[in-house]
Amino acid sequence: MTRIRTKLIVALLIVGGAVAYLVQAGVRGGWVYSMDADAFLQRTEFHDRRVRLSGKVAWENVESNPASLMAKFDLESNDQKVPVVYRGPIPDMFRPGHDVVIEGRLDAEGVFQADVLLTKCASKYDEASPHGEGETMMEADQ
Repeated sequence: MTRIRTKLIVALLIVGGAVAYLVQAGVRGGWVYSMDADAFLQRTEFHDRRVRLSGKVAWENVESNPASLMAKFDLESNDQKVPVVYRGPIPDMFRPGHDVVIEGRLDAEGVFQADVLLTKCASKYDEASPHGEGETMMEADQ
């Protein structure tokens, strides 16, 4: 009876240790700092980390090819611009002047290599509804 109990305790310790390791690795790997392009350029300690940036797609220097799953553009926020290369499916709402959120890291040449590109469409939900002052379209439908 003690021999079985000892084996059970050892097995539980091994499984518990493995679960703890996987939880810790998942939390550390999923942790991403989020900031706008200006803050990212000012804070050099984030240049070697995976970060999430928000800003607008600049009007100039935009190359988008949905067939090759690649887009090159400048992300701007106030006065500064970050050159971006994104590889992946390009959202339909991606165009110059629109707000976007990207995720990735800065490479050695100073180009942000993004693997996540999300478009924001705040104007779609922020416009005043004909149903009432200040009421958004989403709120009116509920």
